[in-house]
Amino acid sequence: MGLELRQQLKLSQQLVMTPQLQQAIKLLQLSRLELLETVQQELMENPFLDELETEAEVHDSSEKLTESQAEEELVRNADWENYLGEFSSTSKQATARDAEVPEDGLSFEARLASKPSLEGHLNWQMRLSNFTDQEIAISEIILGNLDTNGYLQASVDEIRLMVQASAEEVEDLLMRIQRLDPVGVGARTPQECLLVQMEVLGLDDPILVSLVKDHLEDLEKNRYKPLARKFKLSMDELKEYLDLLQTLDPMPGTNFSSNEPHYVSPDVYVYRYGEDFVIILNEDGLPRLQMNTFYMDSMKGAADKEKEYFQEKMRSAAWLMKSLYQRQRTLYKVVESIVRFQREFFIDGVTKLKPLILKEVAEDIEMHESTVSRITTNKYVSTPHGIYELKFFFNSALDLDDGSQVGSESVKALIKQMIAGEDTKKPLSDERIGEILKDKLEVNIARRTVAKYRSAMGIPSSSKRKQYF
Repeated sequence: MGLELRQQLKLSQQLVMTPQLQQAIKLLQLSRLELLETVQQELMENPFLDELETEAEVHDSSEKLTESQAEEELVRNADWENYLGEFSSTSKQATARDAEVPEDGLSFEARLASKPSLEGHLNWQMRLSNFTDQEIAISEIILGNLDTNGYLQASVDEIRLMVQASAEEVEDLLMRIQRLDPVGVGARTPQECLLVQMEVLGLDDPILVSLVKDHLEDLEKNRYKPLARKFKLSMDELKEYLDLLQTLDPMPGTNFSSNEPHYVSPDVYVYRYGEDFVIILNEDGLPRLQMNTFYMDSMKGAADKEKEYFQEKMRSAAWLMKSLYQRQRTLYKVVESIVRFQREFFIDGVTKLKPLILKEVAEDIEMHESTVSRITTNKYVSTPHGIYELKFFFNSALDLDDGSQVGSESVKALIKQMIAGEDTKKPLSDERIGEILKDKLEVNIARRTVAKYRSAMGIPSSSKRKQYF
């Protein structure tokens, strides 16, 4: 059979992701702060985009300018020496220099003090102590192998090979570092960390030392009665030892951890007004865009190449404005649909959250599920019961005896409430929690499902929650 080249005509349809469509999809899944950055970047790059200022903003800016000029005049001409009288601690010349605002020219970041790191805090102490240059070089390798809790993640042999030192030198330096602030940092095990702190504090009771060396796992699992029998202690005497151990810090490096709280700016506000709910999009700081008339007028006399560039930028600006409007409109429709489906939640709270899936909202607003998924990503809504991510309102269902369903998040909230109000000396088991849910809600939930929900909320088992004192 011979090979030959042949031409064929074929008609087919396919979806082409144009740059404009990609941009519209990207805008859907951006958070509010990311959206602000994107719009500001487009304002800088596209000459056809312009920010619209309202009359109120123009009026406010002129008033602020007048006030700032008046404040500068007051600082320049005020007789602060006579005003302060005997409480003045500076001369008139120094006051004049202060009025020059020495912070002018400094960046905002330069005026802020950074949070000290664990490595920097220990390095500072070593340089103020009698550490030699060679010892500081070895110690810096040790500090570089500490985790966020302050524990050493490398062995002495590994450190010795990295710095070409003996094992005795590394051990000696490690012992000195462990006695810096915070005490116990650089330990390899929780036992070593606690024993170092006990040594520094002078806690050398043999029973206390044995509890830390050999029985930390028993203490973690609340095995108090066997310990009391072994050391021939009453439960009250054992409690005194436990109270003493509670004063120690098994994770000395956490105070220097770089983990910062995550602040959320809600994209939507939902307010209750009588029996209805009002939905307001958070557009604070979001520029109002318009086409720049100057560049549009200059297109008329432009050359062909310039006109082609202008037309491309003009289409890009118009598409961005249209995409922003579509994003805000979609977000409003999705939140409006969620409020309809989860009305009882917005009235009574999380225990009334109903099961909901993306498909139900998509059918309600006549959009595709992928669009609903994108618009609910990294978006937050402020409700009468707190701030929640939009994904929170979509949860699985559990069947009730009467044939209806209840949302899994509602069940989680009830489990959390029951555990918060339990008797700590007789905590509720997972099986007992399932029985209570069966009696109160008539919900069919297995013990393993209760255990799964409890673990997802970070709540320990009943044996670990039990308190003997």
